[in-house]
Amino acid sequence: MERISVIGAGSWGIALANLLAGNGHDVTVWSIMKDEIDMLELNHEHLDKLPGVKLNDSIKYTTDLEKACKEKSILVLAVPSVYTRSTSHSMAPFITDGQIIVNVAKGVEENTLLTLSEIITEEIPHANVCVLSGPSHAEEVGRGLPTTVVVGSKDQKTAEYLQDTFMNDFFRVYTSSDILGIELGGALKNVVALAAGIADGLGYGDNAKAALITRGISEIARLGIAMGGQFETFCGLTGIGDLIVTCASMHSRNRRAGILIGQGKSAKEAMAEVKMVVEGVYSAKAAMGLSKKYNVDLPIIAEVNKILFENKPPKDVGRCLMNREKKDEHVGIEWET
Repeated sequence: MERISVIGAGSWGIALANLLAGNGHDVTVWSIMKDEIDMLELNHEHLDKLPGVKLNDSIKYTTDLEKACKEKSILVLAVPSVYTRSTSHSMAPFITDGQIIVNVAKGVEENTLLTLSEIITEEIPHANVCVLSGPSHAEEVGRGLPTTVVVGSKDQKTAEYLQDTFMNDFFRVYTSSDILGIELGGALKNVVALAAGIADGLGYGDNAKAALITRGISEIARLGIAMGGQFETFCGLTGIGDLIVTCASMHSRNRRAGILIGQGKSAKEAMAEVKMVVEGVYSAKAAMGLSKKYNVDLPIIAEVNKILFENKPPKDVGRCLMNREKKDEHVGIEWET
């Protein structure tokens, strides 16, 4: 049994807290909002973000960040990406040398272009920062449906320790050393999922969805490899796997927001209707910053940015993408003649 705190009581944090408690661990959940903690303690259920999932009676709840952090083997950082830096900064005084922090949010910071694990390391340099990611909707993990993810760590021993901690009959965990690739796949797929949702909102069909998924992972992989990620990572669970589930499922807040934008709502109106943080909106500008920094062309992500921040009509985007310069699908495959 490990002593674990989940920092953040959103749908994903709560689903993982319940999973870890079911695995026999001593689990505490922290939220900055007292009314959220009171609701969880009273109902043993997150009525707003994960309704219908009854939580393990052994889970404890607190608004005291020091109490949540101290004397814990593992801290699961599950706050939205926009709060990763501020929460890490607040946690820093309570973290011991080598204490394991597992980031499970997905995003890239707009002004610094840092991944979330890089932000955590910058704020808490004495921590052992790892990541967990993959095609894993909280709604399904909360119901115990089969799910497969990847844990990324700088050292194999820590990765295998976390694999043992999280894994059970319905939650399979692989290990990887490619933290950068894992995080880029998780962050940038949200932007492509907005595009997929916009296509749905415009009434485009399955052909368009398949094109966005395949060309979208091509963009993500091009950028990721240029930054130092591994090609195999983008072919795996945290690359194409996460992209498929986020583009195809109505559990995806990014796809749902995209549908609303395709139907004519602004990004602000769409996020208000979804009632959850739409990470792709925050990662879109950062993706374009990375595109310029590494000189990598990201046509789909560029068009999403124009819709979100330049008021480009969504119906114009399809024409722009379809009428781009003609080219081979894969660079480097030679013609016989």
